[in-house]
Amino acid sequence: MSVLTKEESLREVRSKSMTEEKFLEFCDEDIRAEFKDGEVIVHSPVSFKHVRIGAFIGSILQFYVDQHKLGTFLGDNFQVRLRPGLRRVPDLMFVCAGNKAEITDTEIEGAPDLIVEIVSSDSVERDWRDKYLEYENAGVREYWIIDPNNERFAIYCLNESGEYEAQPLEQGILQSRVLPGFWMKPEWLWQDPLPNVLNIAKELKINL
Repeated sequence: MSVLTKEESLREVRSKSMTEEKFLEFCDEDIRAEFKDGEVIVHSPVSFKHVRIGAFIGSILQFYVDQHKLGTFLGDNFQVRLRPGLRRVPDLMFVCAGNKAEITDTEIEGAPDLIVEIVSSDSVERDWRDKYLEYENAGVREYWIIDPNNERFAIYCLNESGEYEAQPLEQGILQSRVLPGFWMKPEWLWQDPLPNVLNIAKELKINL
């Protein structure tokens, strides 16, 4: 019996649906893939810009969450099961202390409080439409979408009706509701090189 290579396995997965149980058997730490009602979405490698922005924001969020003891910050490639049949791998996530979502060694079962997605060339529709609706329906309290190619950064927060509303840009600043006192300047993300993380931490009054 011939053994499929990783590339052949990926091609086969893209061409047909599978059960959630089979997906869990297929998906290992070397494969960044998502699952939606039988469809497997295998991610393409991300760009250098994507990686740099993710590392920049991730470092700042980690420092801020740790200093204020707000909960658990999770970086790239950690899976979240929002409901049976729907598994996503956000770029960044945050779970407040007291959130009833269960964090295991391999996934979050339930809705995080904050999800960050950095848009890639192959994920524009998925991030701006599909995940927007999925996260809204799942009760993710805050959703950040960062689109480097179009220099667009939006923060959406759930209102009392359970629908997302865009946070206003005020004096060049976007404010988080989930992270008390945390804010970002979208212009930071489009600079080349990116701002020094230590300088931004000082501006946010993070003690390192």
